[in-house]
Amino acid sequence: MASPNVAFASIPSSIRKPGKYFEFNTALAVRTLPANAQKVLLIGQRMAAGTVAAGVITDLFNDADAGKYFGYGSQLHMMASAAITTYPYIALQAIALDDAGGGVAATGTMTITGSATAAGAITVCVANDPITVAVANADTPTIIAAAIVAAITSASYIPVTAANVAGVITFTSKNKGTLGNQIKLSAAITGATGVTAPVVAMAAGATDPVLTAALAAIFTAGHTIIACSLNDTTSLQALRAHLDNVSGPMEQRGAIGTAGHVGTLAQSTTLAATVNSGRVTEALVPSTTSLSFEVAAAYAALLASEEDPARPLNTLTLKGIGIIPLANRLSRVEQENALANGVTPFEVGPGDKVQVVRAISTYTLDANSIPDISLLDITTIRTLDYVRKAMRERISLRFPRDKLSSRTAAKVRSELLDVLYKLEELEIVENVDFWKDGLIVERDSQDPNRLNAKIPTDVVNGLHVFGGRIDLILN
Repeated sequence: MASPNVAFASIPSSIRKPGKYFEFNTALAVRTLPANAQKVLLIGQRMAAGTVAAGVITDLFNDADAGKYFGYGSQLHMMASAAITTYPYIALQAIALDDAGGGVAATGTMTITGSATAAGAITVCVANDPITVAVANADTPTIIAAAIVAAITSASYIPVTAANVAGVITFTSKNKGTLGNQIKLSAAITGATGVTAPVVAMAAGATDPVLTAALAAIFTAGHTIIACSLNDTTSLQALRAHLDNVSGPMEQRGAIGTAGHVGTLAQSTTLAATVNSGRVTEALVPSTTSLSFEVAAAYAALLASEEDPARPLNTLTLKGIGIIPLANRLSRVEQENALANGVTPFEVGPGDKVQVVRAISTYTLDANSIPDISLLDITTIRTLDYVRKAMRERISLRFPRDKLSSRTAAKVRSELLDVLYKLEELEIVENVDFWKDGLIVERDSQDPNRLNAKIPTDVVNGLHVFGGRIDLILN
């Protein structure tokens, strides 16, 4: 205390006994930037067979655990499988929703008609999962249907149950609600002549659960990416409110949310307009056989795989997600429309891989309904979150118990500037020298125990567009 330049935390200045006293100070030890590990949470429906109740945050390390905890073929089981397939090293947790009390499960049918006049096989696709069964010569519809039901029952990862009555197979979604209506059914017959298998699409699923209790349960958990199975306006607005609350200046646990859409461009842009959030990103994979909640989970894992917050995700792939049918792939004009209206479009790249065109947020308009590109790319808010984290941790390390004197503001400014220079070295921010005169740290005019800072932050943008003019020269 008696020395103006050396402060002690544990050695008092009132000591009178002779001695040489040393304490350890770790406040100056860390001079690097913090890690940016991503922590992903999945929110989706469970089945009664699951061993983990709704509302309990649970670590997941493989999809088998997810099946055991939440029921095989449940939304959460399929979301976990999609996330881990896309990024096996993901730090993953889940919280389950019970089916809504008044929920109705979607159903569809497949009718096997005619007895086989030659041996062959029938492949039944449920969502993105094909099941093939052998067909013997003279097999009747009842026999064929029974074999299909048995195969589906043994494939526990499939999101439906199946029952056979005289060759008519009824498929029932394992989870109740509207998302079951997305499950696509199809059949392909090879060699087994005399047999047909017309399909009635899944329908009549109704009444989804609400997110209120799950979002309350995770408020302090510190997830950086949240994948939500539900992709309706009400659910995504609730997710938006949660993200704004946990990411705000009081809580400071920056997070983003992902949603999946497998419908049309018009439907996805309409949904994005109702969300309009720089922290929510909506992936459009039109007419894929995968389900929207699988897309949301895989997209969250894709984001988590890139720890550099400023680096674009262009061309990265959603592994395991069904490819977009040729007739439903977005044209160049449609992709531009999606990107102008808050939707992240996906396309089919080389090797039939479903890949990002450009990852953007749903934010397109400011509070006055004026077009605003400040939070267009999802990398922007992720970069700002990381800059805040780096600065907050540095100030916490350097000034854990400091007094506020006339010299403190300059010390704090020096540390903030050092963080900015280190961020510039990693190409997360740029032009620090140009903006550094605008870095102001000053005492508050009302609270004598407070410092305020204005920190210009020029985030590094993604290289998304290159334009070149080729001049013809005839010599």
